[in-house]
Amino acid sequence: MEQILAAAARLLGSGLSDPVDLGGSRRTTVLRCRTEDGGSVVVKAYPGGPDALRSFTAEAAGLTLGVAGPPLLAVDPEVPLLVLGDLGSAPTLADVLLGSDPRAAEAGLLAWARGLGELAARAVGREPELAALWRRFDVGVPTWAEQPWIAENAAAFPGVLAAAGVPAPAGLAAELAAVGAVGGPEYLAFTPGDTCPDNNLLTPDGLRLLDFEAACFQSVFLTAAYCRMPFSSCWCVFSLPPALARRVEAAYRAEVVPVHPALADDARWEAGMRDATAVWTVDATVRLLPRTAEDAPLHPTRRPVPTRRQLLRHRWQSAARLDGLPALTATFERLLQQTADTWPVDPLPGYPAFRPQAPAKTGPSAPAAVLGHCSWPPRMPPGR
Repeated sequence: MEQILAAAARLLGSGLSDPVDLGGSRRTTVLRCRTEDGGSVVVKAYPGGPDALRSFTAEAAGLTLGVAGPPLLAVDPEVPLLVLGDLGSAPTLADVLLGSDPRAAEAGLLAWARGLGELAARAVGREPELAALWRRFDVGVPTWAEQPWIAENAAAFPGVLAAAGVPAPAGLAAELAAVGAVGGPEYLAFTPGDTCPDNNLLTPDGLRLLDFEAACFQSVFLTAAYCRMPFSSCWCVFSLPPALARRVEAAYRAEVVPVHPALADDARWEAGMRDATAVWTVDATVRLLPRTAEDAPLHPTRRPVPTRRQLLRHRWQSAARLDGLPALTATFERLLQQTADTWPVDPLPGYPAFRPQAPAKTGPSAPAAVLGHCSWPPRMPPGR
């Protein structure tokens, strides 16, 4: 911590003091520090290893693009570290969803969906600029676009199924290849990468997006699926009231249709959403199924939170109803049958904020910070 503080002070040309550890992640150390003029900044350091270095480059490039996120005050590629403007300690979207105020939770969800859509619209056509920024901050790791995580998951999926005693049906490989295109390259959207609830501050000035460690351009449907599923790769996952879920998805879609007019076509939209839902469900299965020999909560401290088994069964139940993917839906049905008796878990309930007489949040909260981490480990592909 002292070395990080000293490096950031040299970068700013002024002293920093009273560092407070904001938690960070396996890849990062995040400190809120007092400045000499009585203000505060947030220092984020990346301690090494390919994932940490890629996160540094993505975040430096994504924030320099300037379409969202905390102010980027200084960058040191040698340490590496960033110095960021401090957005304060407003509640996150996770806080209100796990709380007891349904109005605050609904408003937060709609603000989150609109904010992601506005970000996608503002950044249309800026892929070359982000690529140039990646080269500017490159520390010798490939970009997220060069990390074929969807194809890697497709290749690993049959082995994961076999280890669980679930035979892969005929035609599975072809369907995995087809959904991996996720609507094709026509409908790209910029994303911070990890758009999960605790990376979104609900400030008096509106939504502020956090954590650009996987900033990239990806299929608009991969982000839109976070609205429908919801939160495709996150720990803060419960079910939403169906009418509200439709409104959240519509709020995101309304922002991206003006820049991608073809997405006003319902058939095209539904096909892309189907493929994205399948991609994220395969991702959840590959990441979590090998870790379900013993069930455990998805977050070490936050409560309430689903368990790995609860989340997987919820994902499989939804994906087993997808149209036009017979091999994949048969696979998810087989997984449900295989675990029906051996996984004694309750169905995934609704978000606490929308339950009748929802109790107050009981678990400890991670301090609101400029950066967070809520996707499951160990690797964070785009959209996580």
